[in-house]
Amino acid sequence: MSHSCCQQNRRIRKLPGWILPTAALALLPKCPLCLAAYIALFTGLGISFSMAAHLRMGVIVVCVTWLVYLLARGVIKLTAGTGGAIGSDGKG
Repeated sequence: MSHSCCQQNRRIRKLPGWILPTAALALLPKCPLCLAAYIALFTGLGISFSMAAHLRMGVIVVCVTWLVYLLARGVIKLTAGTGGAIGSDGKG
């Protein structure tokens, strides 16, 4: 199972984990009032300014937390084969 096509498939499956929170952060409006307007436009639900501000902050926290988790998981996998030292060739 160490074929190059299998490794490419694994990389492709991991890509949405990076793309979704990054796109959410990039597309999230900076103004809470704009977020409230978008929610009203797309769902028909009206929310207050303070609710939109809390919702915006919550989305930011969740996306950043998810990206930090993915980064930490990648660093752990990268250093797992080197005995914890990046750049170590395992020869003592």
